[in-house]
Amino acid sequence: MAEGSGPEKMLVTLGYSGWGAGQLESEIAQNAWLTVKAQPEIIFDMPADEKYEAALKLLGVDTLQLSGQAGHA
Repeated sequence: MAEGSGPEKMLVTLGYSGWGAGQLESEIAQNAWLTVKAQPEIIFDMPADEKYEAALKLLGVDTLQLSGQAGHA
């Protein structure tokens, strides 16, 4: 990338997670996470404060429909 041969666009983020081996995969299998196919327009072209709602719209979800309570339907 330093030599100009990397991807045309990139997003660098830093973070930390404390999941154990297989924990995230297990939580996704239990439907504990909302997941959506990555959309380059959302990742690279939208302001950060608009990305969450835009990703939810791909699922047909409005943030007002979400609850802080956990459960299964």
